[in-house]
Amino acid sequence: MTTRGRCLLAAGLAAALCSAVLNERDLLRVSVFVIAMPVLVNVLTARSRVGLHTQRHITPMRTPVGGRAEVSLNVWSTGRLPTGGLLLQDGVPYTLGGRPRFLVEHLPRNNAIQLRYTVEPTMRGVHHLGPLRAKVTDPFGLAEFDRELAGVNRLVVVPRVAQLLGLPGGSGLGAGDDGSVRLHSGQGEDDAVVRPYRQGDDLRKVHWRSTAHRDEMMVRVEERPWRGGTTVLLDHRESAHKGGGPTASLEWAVSMAASVCLHLHRHGHNIRLVTENGKSITPEGGDGVHSDHVVLDALASLQATHQRDIAIAGDPGHGQELLAVLGAVDPESVDQLIRYRPRSSRSLAILLDTRAWAAHGDENVTDPEKALALLTGAGWSTVVATPDMPMTQVWTNLCRASANRGAMHAGGWS
Repeated sequence: MTTRGRCLLAAGLAAALCSAVLNERDLLRVSVFVIAMPVLVNVLTARSRVGLHTQRHITPMRTPVGGRAEVSLNVWSTGRLPTGGLLLQDGVPYTLGGRPRFLVEHLPRNNAIQLRYTVEPTMRGVHHLGPLRAKVTDPFGLAEFDRELAGVNRLVVVPRVAQLLGLPGGSGLGAGDDGSVRLHSGQGEDDAVVRPYRQGDDLRKVHWRSTAHRDEMMVRVEERPWRGGTTVLLDHRESAHKGGGPTASLEWAVSMAASVCLHLHRHGHNIRLVTENGKSITPEGGDGVHSDHVVLDALASLQATHQRDIAIAGDPGHGQELLAVLGAVDPESVDQLIRYRPRSSRSLAILLDTRAWAAHGDENVTDPEKALALLTGAGWSTVVATPDMPMTQVWTNLCRASANRGAMHAGGWS
Protein backbone atom coordinates (compact mmCIF):
# COMPACT_ATOMS: atom_id res chain seq x y z
CA MET A 1 0.00 0.00 0.00
CA THR A 2 1.00 3.60 -0.53
CA THR A 3 1.09 6.14 2.27
CA ARG A 4 -2.38 7.25 1.25
CA GLY A 5 -3.69 3.68 1.41
CA ARG A 6 -2.14 3.05 4.84
CA CYS A 7 -3.60 6.29 6.18
CA LEU A 8 -7.04 5.37 4.86
CA LEU A 9 -6.80 1.91 6.43
CA ALA A 10 -5.77 3.43 9.77
CA ALA A 11 -8.67 5.86 9.60
CA GLY A 12 -11.09 2.98 8.96
CA LEU A 13 -9.79 1.04 11.96
CA ALA A 14 -10.10 4.13 14.15
CA ALA A 15 -13.65 4.69 12.96
CA ALA A 16 -14.53 1.05 13.73
CA LEU A 17 -13.12 1.44 17.25
CA CYS A 18 -15.12 4.62 17.80
CA SER A 19 -18.32 2.99 16.52
CA ALA A 20 -17.87 0.18 19.04
CA VAL A 21 -17.33 2.62 21.90
CA LEU A 22 -20.17 4.94 20.91
CA ASN A 23 -22.44 2.13 19.68
CA GLU A 24 -22.99 3.89 16.32
CA ARG A 25 -23.95 1.46 13.56
CA ASP A 26 -23.79 4.09 10.83
CA LEU A 27 -20.19 4.88 11.77
CA LEU A 28 -19.44 1.14 11.66
CA ARG A 29 -20.75 0.93 8.09
CA VAL A 30 -18.51 3.84 7.09
CA SER A 31 -15.49 2.21 8.75
CA VAL A 32 -16.10 -1.08 6.91
CA PHE A 33 -16.23 0.76 3.60
CA VAL A 34 -13.06 2.73 4.39
CA ILE A 35 -11.19 -0.44 5.39
CA ALA A 36 -12.42 -2.45 2.42
CA MET A 37 -11.47 0.15 -0.19
CA PRO A 38 -7.61 -0.02 0.10
CA VAL A 39 -7.76 -3.80 0.53
CA LEU A 40 -9.90 -4.25 -2.55
CA VAL A 41 -7.82 -1.82 -4.58
CA ASN A 42 -4.68 -3.68 -3.51
CA VAL A 43 -6.06 -6.98 -4.86
CA LEU A 44 -7.30 -5.47 -8.10
CA THR A 45 -4.00 -3.68 -8.74
CA ALA A 46 -2.11 -6.93 -8.23
CA ARG A 47 -4.25 -8.58 -10.90
CA SER A 48 -4.04 -5.69 -13.35
CA ARG A 49 -0.23 -5.70 -13.48
CA VAL A 50 -0.30 -9.02 -15.37
CA GLY A 51 -1.40 -7.18 -18.50
CA LEU A 52 1.75 -4.98 -18.85
CA HIS A 53 4.03 -5.58 -21.86
CA THR A 54 7.15 -3.78 -23.08
CA GLN A 55 9.70 -3.99 -25.88
CA ARG A 56 13.11 -2.34 -26.06
CA HIS A 57 14.90 -1.36 -29.27
CA ILE A 58 18.48 0.01 -29.45
CA THR A 59 19.65 1.94 -32.50
CA PRO A 60 22.42 1.27 -33.37
CA MET A 61 23.34 -1.84 -31.39
CA ARG A 62 27.04 -1.14 -32.01
CA THR A 63 28.39 2.33 -31.26
CA PRO A 64 31.90 3.75 -30.67
CA VAL A 65 33.16 5.34 -27.48
CA GLY A 66 31.88 8.90 -27.37
CA GLY A 67 29.07 8.06 -29.80
CA ARG A 68 25.35 8.01 -29.15
CA ALA A 69 22.70 5.31 -29.24
CA GLU A 70 18.94 5.80 -29.00
CA VAL A 71 16.81 3.48 -26.88
CA SER A 72 13.06 3.25 -27.49
CA LEU A 73 10.61 1.56 -25.12
CA ASN A 74 7.19 0.46 -26.33
CA VAL A 75 4.80 -0.01 -23.41
CA TRP A 76 1.22 -1.26 -23.61
CA SER A 77 -1.38 -2.93 -21.43
CA THR A 78 -3.72 -5.82 -22.18
CA GLY A 79 -5.27 -6.03 -18.73
CA ARG A 80 -8.98 -5.71 -18.13
CA LEU A 81 -8.62 -3.10 -15.42
CA PRO A 82 -7.38 0.44 -16.12
CA THR A 83 -3.81 1.25 -15.14
CA GLY A 84 -3.18 4.32 -13.02
CA GLY A 85 0.16 6.05 -12.53
CA LEU A 86 3.08 4.10 -13.96
CA LEU A 87 6.67 4.89 -12.95
CA LEU A 88 9.32 3.32 -15.25
CA GLN A 89 13.06 3.17 -14.64
CA ASP A 90 15.42 1.40 -17.04
CA GLY A 91 18.62 -0.24 -15.85
CA VAL A 92 21.56 1.59 -17.43
CA PRO A 93 25.24 1.08 -16.41
CA TYR A 94 26.95 4.17 -15.04
CA THR A 95 29.39 4.15 -17.97
CA LEU A 96 26.45 4.87 -20.28
CA GLY A 97 24.92 7.69 -18.22
CA GLY A 98 22.19 8.11 -15.62
CA ARG A 99 19.20 5.83 -15.27
CA PRO A 100 16.21 7.31 -17.15
CA ARG A 101 12.87 7.58 -15.38
CA PHE A 102 9.44 8.06 -16.94
CA LEU A 103 6.08 8.81 -15.34
CA VAL A 104 3.00 7.65 -17.29
CA GLU A 105 -0.17 9.03 -15.75
CA HIS A 106 -2.51 6.92 -17.86
CA LEU A 107 -1.67 3.87 -19.96
CA PRO A 108 -4.34 3.09 -22.56
CA ARG A 109 -5.32 -0.51 -23.13
CA ASN A 110 -4.12 -2.25 -26.33
CA ASN A 111 -2.49 0.97 -27.48
CA ALA A 112 1.27 1.22 -27.06
CA ILE A 113 3.06 4.39 -26.07
CA GLN A 114 6.70 4.99 -27.01
CA LEU A 115 9.35 6.35 -24.66
CA ARG A 116 12.81 7.37 -25.83
CA TYR A 117 16.17 8.20 -24.29
CA THR A 118 19.79 8.28 -25.44
CA VAL A 119 22.99 6.85 -24.02
CA GLU A 120 26.50 8.21 -24.60
CA PRO A 121 29.07 5.55 -23.67
CA THR A 122 32.41 6.60 -22.23
CA MET A 123 33.95 3.13 -21.96
CA ARG A 124 34.22 0.35 -24.50
CA GLY A 125 32.77 -3.04 -23.66
CA VAL A 126 29.68 -5.18 -23.97
CA HIS A 127 27.05 -3.41 -21.83
CA HIS A 128 23.60 -4.63 -20.87
CA LEU A 129 20.54 -2.41 -20.67
CA GLY A 130 17.77 -3.53 -18.36
CA PRO A 131 15.77 -4.84 -16.80
CA LEU A 132 13.05 -2.20 -16.97
CA ARG A 133 11.48 -1.73 -13.55
CA ALA A 134 7.89 -0.56 -13.39
CA LYS A 135 6.02 0.75 -10.35
CA VAL A 136 2.28 0.36 -10.98
CA THR A 137 -0.27 2.35 -8.98
CA ASP A 138 -4.06 2.31 -9.05
CA PRO A 139 -6.11 5.32 -10.19
CA PHE A 140 -6.78 6.27 -6.53
CA GLY A 141 -3.12 6.05 -5.52
CA LEU A 142 -3.82 3.58 -2.72
CA ALA A 143 -1.61 0.64 -3.80
CA GLU A 144 1.52 0.10 -5.87
CA PHE A 145 3.49 -2.88 -7.14
CA ASP A 146 7.01 -3.28 -8.56
CA ARG A 147 7.66 -5.44 -11.59
CA GLU A 148 10.57 -6.18 -13.94
CA LEU A 149 9.80 -5.75 -17.62
CA ALA A 150 11.54 -5.88 -21.00
CA GLY A 151 14.41 -8.14 -19.93
CA VAL A 152 17.98 -7.27 -20.93
CA ASN A 153 19.41 -6.07 -24.25
CA ARG A 154 23.07 -5.90 -25.27
CA LEU A 155 24.87 -2.79 -26.50
CA VAL A 156 28.37 -3.23 -27.94
CA VAL A 157 30.59 -0.19 -27.43
CA VAL A 158 33.58 -0.45 -29.77
CA PRO A 159 36.84 1.51 -29.49
CA ARG A 160 37.05 4.98 -30.96
CA VAL A 161 38.66 4.83 -34.41
CA ALA A 162 40.88 7.59 -35.80
CA GLN A 163 40.95 8.28 -39.52
CA LEU A 164 44.56 7.61 -40.50
CA LEU A 165 46.22 8.82 -43.69
CA GLY A 166 49.06 7.31 -45.66
CA LEU A 167 50.95 4.05 -45.37
CA PRO A 168 54.45 3.21 -44.15
CA GLY A 169 56.86 3.45 -47.07
CA GLY A 170 59.26 0.86 -48.39
CA SER A 171 58.64 -2.61 -49.64
CA GLY A 172 55.93 -4.70 -48.13
CA LEU A 173 53.64 -2.65 -45.97
CA GLY A 174 51.67 -0.28 -48.14
CA ALA A 175 53.42 -0.99 -51.41
CA GLY A 176 52.79 -4.71 -51.33
CA ASP A 177 56.10 -5.42 -53.10
CA ASP A 178 57.00 -8.47 -51.08
CA GLY A 179 53.79 -10.23 -51.93
CA SER A 180 53.39 -9.07 -55.48
CA VAL A 181 56.97 -9.91 -56.40
CA ARG A 182 56.72 -13.40 -54.99
CA LEU A 183 53.36 -13.91 -56.56
CA HIS A 184 53.89 -12.54 -60.04
CA SER A 185 57.63 -12.64 -60.66
CA GLY A 186 59.29 -15.37 -62.61
CA GLN A 187 57.56 -14.74 -65.93
CA GLY A 188 60.32 -14.45 -68.53
CA GLU A 189 63.13 -14.45 -65.92
CA ASP A 190 63.87 -18.15 -65.71
CA ASP A 191 61.37 -18.36 -62.83
CA ALA A 192 63.68 -16.29 -60.63
CA VAL A 193 61.99 -14.46 -57.75
CA VAL A 194 64.22 -11.53 -56.82
CA ARG A 195 64.21 -8.33 -54.77
CA PRO A 196 66.68 -5.53 -54.01
CA TYR A 197 69.63 -6.39 -51.76
CA ARG A 198 69.24 -5.58 -48.07
CA GLN A 199 71.91 -5.23 -45.43
CA GLY A 200 72.62 -8.69 -43.99
CA ASP A 201 71.46 -10.73 -47.01
CA ASP A 202 73.56 -13.75 -47.94
CA LEU A 203 75.84 -12.84 -50.89
CA ARG A 204 75.47 -16.37 -52.19
CA LYS A 205 71.86 -15.49 -53.07
CA VAL A 206 72.81 -12.61 -55.40
CA HIS A 207 71.04 -12.98 -58.75
CA TRP A 208 73.68 -11.70 -61.14
CA ARG A 209 71.50 -11.64 -64.28
CA SER A 210 68.93 -9.35 -62.63
CA THR A 211 71.73 -7.30 -61.07
CA ALA A 212 73.25 -6.64 -64.49
CA HIS A 213 69.86 -5.93 -66.04
CA ARG A 214 68.74 -3.42 -63.39
CA ASP A 215 72.15 -2.01 -62.49
CA GLU A 216 71.26 -2.73 -58.85
CA MET A 217 72.25 -5.61 -56.65
CA MET A 218 69.37 -8.11 -56.54
CA VAL A 219 69.06 -11.26 -54.45
CA ARG A 220 67.10 -14.43 -55.03
CA VAL A 221 64.19 -15.08 -52.66
CA GLU A 222 63.19 -18.58 -51.74
CA GLU A 223 59.89 -19.29 -53.39
CA ARG A 224 57.32 -20.07 -50.75
CA PRO A 225 53.58 -19.67 -50.52
CA TRP A 226 52.66 -16.13 -49.60
CA ARG A 227 49.57 -15.52 -47.57
CA GLY A 228 49.90 -11.76 -47.56
CA GLY A 229 48.55 -9.40 -44.99
CA THR A 230 49.74 -7.74 -41.83
CA THR A 231 49.86 -8.95 -38.25
CA VAL A 232 48.91 -6.32 -35.65
CA LEU A 233 50.18 -7.16 -32.15
CA LEU A 234 48.46 -5.51 -29.18
CA ASP A 235 50.16 -5.54 -25.79
CA HIS A 236 47.31 -5.64 -23.25
CA ARG A 237 49.19 -6.68 -20.13
CA GLU A 238 47.90 -4.89 -17.05
CA SER A 239 51.45 -4.33 -15.79
CA ALA A 240 52.43 -2.66 -19.07
CA HIS A 241 49.85 0.14 -18.83
CA LYS A 242 49.03 3.02 -16.53
CA GLY A 243 46.00 5.12 -15.74
CA GLY A 244 42.38 4.15 -15.34
CA GLY A 245 39.03 4.63 -16.99
CA PRO A 246 38.66 5.98 -20.53
CA THR A 247 41.98 7.87 -20.31
CA ALA A 248 44.10 4.81 -19.47
CA SER A 249 47.02 3.91 -21.70
CA LEU A 250 45.38 0.55 -22.42
CA GLU A 251 42.34 2.31 -23.91
CA TRP A 252 44.68 4.41 -26.08
CA ALA A 253 46.49 1.29 -27.27
CA VAL A 254 43.23 -0.54 -28.07
CA SER A 255 41.93 2.48 -30.00
CA MET A 256 45.21 2.76 -31.93
CA ALA A 257 45.17 -0.96 -32.80
CA ALA A 258 41.58 -0.67 -34.02
CA SER A 259 42.46 2.37 -36.15
CA VAL A 260 45.44 0.59 -37.71
CA CYS A 261 43.45 -2.57 -38.46
CA LEU A 262 40.62 -0.72 -40.17
CA HIS A 263 43.01 1.58 -42.05
CA LEU A 264 45.08 -1.28 -43.46
CA HIS A 265 41.97 -3.29 -44.21
CA ARG A 266 40.63 -0.44 -46.33
CA HIS A 267 43.87 -0.60 -48.34
CA GLY A 268 43.41 -4.29 -49.14
CA HIS A 269 45.46 -5.90 -46.35
CA ASN A 270 44.41 -9.13 -44.67
CA ILE A 271 44.62 -8.36 -40.97
CA ARG A 272 45.60 -10.77 -38.22
CA LEU A 273 45.18 -9.35 -34.70
CA VAL A 274 47.17 -11.04 -31.92
CA THR A 275 48.12 -10.42 -28.31
CA GLU A 276 51.58 -10.12 -26.77
CA ASN A 277 51.78 -13.92 -26.40
CA GLY A 278 51.02 -14.51 -30.08
CA LYS A 279 47.44 -15.72 -29.61
CA SER A 280 44.79 -14.43 -31.96
CA ILE A 281 42.29 -11.96 -30.51
CA THR A 282 39.76 -12.48 -33.28
CA PRO A 283 38.24 -15.88 -34.08
CA GLU A 284 40.19 -17.57 -36.83
CA GLY A 285 38.29 -17.65 -40.11
CA GLY A 286 38.73 -20.13 -42.86
CA ASP A 287 40.58 -17.68 -45.09
CA GLY A 288 42.21 -15.69 -42.30
CA VAL A 289 40.37 -12.52 -43.33
CA HIS A 290 38.47 -10.57 -40.69
CA SER A 291 35.88 -7.91 -41.33
CA ASP A 292 35.93 -4.59 -39.53
CA HIS A 293 33.00 -5.62 -37.31
CA VAL A 294 34.79 -8.78 -36.19
CA VAL A 295 37.90 -6.80 -35.21
CA LEU A 296 35.94 -4.08 -33.40
CA ASP A 297 33.75 -6.55 -31.52
CA ALA A 298 36.80 -8.51 -30.38
CA LEU A 299 38.50 -5.34 -29.14
CA ALA A 300 35.32 -4.13 -27.45
CA SER A 301 35.32 -7.08 -25.05
CA LEU A 302 39.12 -7.28 -24.59
CA GLN A 303 40.23 -7.04 -20.97
CA ALA A 304 43.68 -6.56 -19.51
CA THR A 305 45.61 -9.73 -18.74
CA HIS A 306 47.56 -10.37 -15.54
CA GLN A 307 50.48 -11.83 -17.47
CA ARG A 308 53.57 -9.81 -16.50
CA ASP A 309 56.07 -10.70 -19.23
CA ILE A 310 55.94 -11.15 -22.97
CA ALA A 311 56.45 -14.81 -23.85
CA ILE A 312 56.37 -15.81 -27.53
CA ALA A 313 57.57 -19.18 -28.75
CA GLY A 314 58.12 -18.05 -32.35
CA ASP A 315 57.78 -15.23 -34.82
CA PRO A 316 54.68 -13.24 -33.73
CA GLY A 317 54.14 -12.20 -37.35
CA HIS A 318 54.25 -15.76 -38.72
CA GLY A 319 56.27 -14.55 -41.68
CA GLN A 320 53.97 -11.59 -42.32
CA GLU A 321 54.62 -7.93 -41.83
CA LEU A 322 54.30 -7.01 -38.16
CA LEU A 323 53.04 -3.84 -36.48
CA ALA A 324 53.15 -3.89 -32.68
CA VAL A 325 51.37 -1.51 -30.29
CA LEU A 326 53.37 -1.87 -27.07
CA GLY A 327 53.01 -0.63 -23.53
CA ALA A 328 55.92 -0.50 -21.09
CA VAL A 329 58.42 -3.18 -22.12
CA ASP A 330 61.71 -4.14 -20.50
CA PRO A 331 64.78 -5.46 -22.38
CA GLU A 332 63.73 -9.08 -21.72
CA SER A 333 60.35 -8.49 -23.34
CA VAL A 334 61.95 -6.78 -26.31
CA ASP A 335 64.27 -9.77 -26.71
CA GLN A 336 61.20 -12.04 -26.87
CA LEU A 337 59.79 -9.91 -29.69
CA ILE A 338 62.92 -9.79 -31.83
CA ARG A 339 64.46 -13.19 -31.07
CA TYR A 340 62.50 -15.14 -33.70
CA ARG A 341 61.70 -12.20 -35.94
CA PRO A 342 63.73 -12.26 -39.22
CA ARG A 343 65.63 -9.04 -39.69
CA SER A 344 64.62 -8.91 -43.34
CA SER A 345 60.91 -8.98 -42.44
CA ARG A 346 59.03 -5.73 -42.18
CA SER A 347 58.61 -4.79 -38.49
CA LEU A 348 57.09 -1.63 -37.00
CA ALA A 349 56.25 -0.65 -33.44
CA ILE A 350 54.33 2.07 -31.61
CA LEU A 351 55.83 2.32 -28.13
CA LEU A 352 53.74 4.02 -25.44
CA ASP A 353 55.53 6.28 -22.99
CA THR A 354 53.48 5.14 -20.00
CA ARG A 355 55.15 7.73 -17.77
CA ALA A 356 52.77 10.29 -19.29
CA TRP A 357 49.75 8.17 -18.25
CA ALA A 358 51.02 7.36 -14.75
CA ALA A 359 49.51 9.06 -11.72
CA HIS A 360 51.51 11.77 -10.01
CA GLY A 361 54.00 10.20 -7.63
CA ASP A 362 53.90 6.75 -9.25
CA GLU A 363 57.52 5.64 -9.36
CA ASN A 364 56.86 2.21 -10.85
CA VAL A 365 57.23 3.36 -14.45
CA THR A 366 59.50 2.22 -17.25
CA ASP A 367 61.68 4.48 -19.37
CA PRO A 368 60.92 3.69 -23.04
CA GLU A 369 64.34 4.80 -24.28
CA LYS A 370 66.01 1.43 -23.74
CA ALA A 371 63.25 -0.43 -25.54
CA LEU A 372 63.34 2.14 -28.33
CA ALA A 373 67.07 1.67 -28.80
CA LEU A 374 66.80 -2.13 -28.84
CA LEU A 375 63.95 -2.20 -31.34
CA THR A 376 65.61 0.32 -33.61
CA GLY A 377 68.87 -1.60 -33.46
CA ALA A 378 67.03 -4.77 -34.45
CA GLY A 379 65.77 -3.11 -37.62
CA TRP A 380 62.33 -2.07 -36.39
CA SER A 381 60.75 1.22 -37.41
CA THR A 382 59.66 2.57 -34.02
CA VAL A 383 57.95 5.71 -32.70
CA VAL A 384 57.06 6.78 -29.16
CA ALA A 385 53.49 7.88 -28.36
CA THR A 386 52.18 10.08 -25.54
CA PRO A 387 48.54 10.88 -24.63
CA ASP A 388 48.80 14.45 -25.89
CA MET A 389 49.80 13.28 -29.38
CA PRO A 390 46.91 12.68 -31.81
CA MET A 391 46.83 9.18 -33.25
CA THR A 392 47.03 10.64 -36.73
CA GLN A 393 50.33 12.31 -35.82
CA VAL A 394 51.71 9.09 -34.33
CA TRP A 395 50.81 7.24 -37.51
CA THR A 396 52.40 9.94 -39.67
CA ASN A 397 55.61 9.71 -37.63
CA LEU A 398 55.62 5.93 -38.07
CA CYS A 399 55.18 6.29 -41.83
CA ARG A 400 58.14 8.66 -41.96
CA ALA A 401 60.31 6.41 -39.82
CA SER A 402 59.47 3.45 -42.04
CA ALA A 403 60.23 5.41 -45.20
CA ASN A 404 63.60 6.54 -43.83
CA ARG A 405 64.56 3.03 -42.83
CA GLY A 406 63.51 1.74 -46.24
CA ALA A 407 65.75 4.32 -47.88
CA MET A 408 68.65 3.28 -45.65
CA HIS A 409 68.23 -0.39 -46.65
CA ALA A 410 68.05 0.52 -50.33
CA GLY A 411 71.28 2.50 -49.99
CA GLY A 412 73.04 -0.33 -48.18
CA TRP A 413 73.50 1.52 -44.91
CA SER A 414 73.45 -0.08 -41.48
